[in-house]
Amino acid sequence: MDAYLGLFAVSFLAATLLPAYSEVVLAGLLTAGYAPWALWAWATVGNTLGAALNWAIGRWLLGYQNRRWFPFRANTLGPAQRWFQRWGQWSLLLAWMPVGGDALTFIAGFMRVRFLPFLLLTATGKGLRYAMLLGLIEFARQLWPAPAPLSQSALTAPTYSSIAANPTDRMPP
Repeated sequence: MDAYLGLFAVSFLAATLLPAYSEVVLAGLLTAGYAPWALWAWATVGNTLGAALNWAIGRWLLGYQNRRWFPFRANTLGPAQRWFQRWGQWSLLLAWMPVGGDALTFIAGFMRVRFLPFLLLTATGKGLRYAMLLGLIEFARQLWPAPAPLSQSALTAPTYSSIAANPTDRMPP
């Protein structure tokens, strides 16, 4: 259960503006033998809830847009708002993208996208992404199976008595 909670936490952080890489944890847990469907569910829920936090922050910051300390000005918000209005809330299906995906979820909150459509579109995009990742990892494992573990005898260094027992194995002088 700790592994799944760790994946959830990393996936949550990866959806915020903090740098985290849930794909690495997901791949490691899959190769360690954890259930793919459980990994998919924990990663998707964590990443979607992290995006929901971005949405909430964007929605909350909207009330402060007339303050001097507000991080965005009308001239910088205008193009982003027009872009979002052009592509609409369907662009949230791309919220999984490593570059720009976090900003999309923030802008969705700022643009007052209703929460339920936001949640459904974001979860769909992120769920499809993790499903594709799991499929690719499984495909790669089929192409390149893990090497067989080394036997204990291969890991031990030869001793004098083993060399004396097999004189033909000795190196020439």
